[in-house]
Amino acid sequence: MRDPGGGPDHAVVGYIRSGFWGCKRRCGKESADFQDWSCGGFSSGPRWRSMAGMPQPVLLRDVAIYPELLDRAEQERLVEDLRACLAQASLVTPVTPRGHKMSVAMSAAGRFGWVTDRKGYRYEDRHPSGTAWPPIPERVLAVWDAVSGSTRRPECCLINWYAEGAKMGLHQDRDEADFNEPVVSISLGDDALFRIGNETRGGKTESIWLRSGDVAVMGGAARLRYHGIDRIRPGSSTLLPKGGRINLTLRVVT
Repeated sequence: MRDPGGGPDHAVVGYIRSGFWGCKRRCGKESADFQDWSCGGFSSGPRWRSMAGMPQPVLLRDVAIYPELLDRAEQERLVEDLRACLAQASLVTPVTPRGHKMSVAMSAAGRFGWVTDRKGYRYEDRHPSGTAWPPIPERVLAVWDAVSGSTRRPECCLINWYAEGAKMGLHQDRDEADFNEPVVSISLGDDALFRIGNETRGGKTESIWLRSGDVAVMGGAARLRYHGIDRIRPGSSTLLPKGGRINLTLRVVT
């Protein structure tokens, strides 16, 4: 993987579009300061755009990116919904099958959650603590309904938390049964440099900054492209007063 600053095999496309609880909580030794998502007073505002008023997506290697699809007020409502989810299924720091600790923290909502440990990558119907995953919030499902084009509902909403310095290496989403179903991503909080590549490792890649409220759809020709997050831009959003980025990815699993 090349540095996003340049090189013959990489191009940065640029930008698109012109709290939680205030106390630190420890939910087991794998949980730490990423739980310090501040709440605070949220002002009211207009709801996110209706289907009829949706912006045209920006296409990057077949990924459809809807800039600013969620307005500030709706982002704040989603944050409150996620607060309730994480009260039931706390964030954990995953470990890869090779024993490497990931820099992101994860949880999930829905019928299944995606997990990784020494046993491998897979979907499970229980949080690592043994509790059931919370249901996917209706506001999150409404985003899926608006952009996915699918007749099915997602069975997993993966919740990824990026603190300063966190990243996600290039990877494919291949643990699902039907690759005809898209993956829908919702960005909340600080900007993130999203990198998209090819269906095989190597070759040229491109990147674009995703901002809070942006929604991306990886379906069709984009479904199995390698993708990842190189870094976040700390302090670029005021959605979460303590900073950081929340990424939701919605998937049909079975």
